Amino acid sequence: MGAASIRAFANAGATTVLVDIDKNGADLVAKETGALMMIGDVADSSFCTKVADDVVRNQGQIDILVNCAGTILRADAINTSDDEWRRILAVNVDGVFFMSRAVVRHMIHRASGSIVNFGSIWGDVGASGVTAYCATKGAVHQITKAMALDHVENGIRVNAVAPGEVNTPMLSSGRLAPPSAADLANLAQNTIPMKRLAEPEEIAEVVLFLASDKSSYMTGVIVPVDAGYTAR
Repeated sequence: MGAASIRAFANAGATTVLVDIDKNGADLVAKETGALMMIGDVADSSFCTKVADDVVRNQGQIDILVNCAGTILRADAINTSDDEWRRILAVNVDGVFFMSRAVVRHMIHRASGSIVNFGSIWGDVGASGVTAYCATKGAVHQITKAMALDHVENGIRVNAVAPGEVNTPMLSSGRLAPPSAADLANLAQNTIPMKRLAEPEEIAEVVLFLASDKSSYMTGVIVPVDAGYTAR
């Protein structure tokens, strides 16, 4: 979904900076889209500060931040170790907070900016077998709402997209056995009102909308993109 978002922004004419811990994957997307690239871990606050400072120094300003880095742990509480708990919080929660804090410091000076966070349907309704992940996405939703209120008078909007089941590597990761195409189709048929998985591009279009002036009267909003899952 992060790669799809980069493509959507590049196609819309934005100058994009791709921040990733995975250099090989980032290289592929950067070559495809013309994105600039910075490699590091968003769980490291000093790295996040450096990213924001370097982008402003080299590009002049930051108009939009999309926090889409994330990881998942498929385990209940009993089967979640201390290290696993801390790591998923570090990436999914600390990363959103550190990047947002670093960027807002620059956006305030221009009295303008838009932040889009990646939440999840599991940030609101919960699910079995992914306790830590649900906790992190609930935190992302609350960071979104609180920062929206903190900075509305600074001209900064903060919103989040909450995807449902999306056809990405994360959907298949962390399972005892990789799901087959038939397994994924069965998942969609049995759990999703539209009876299909989302494609990353469908999420990216909502991210682009939330980041743009087309959503100028929206802040502090969590937008589900879930084929009706949470409407039930």
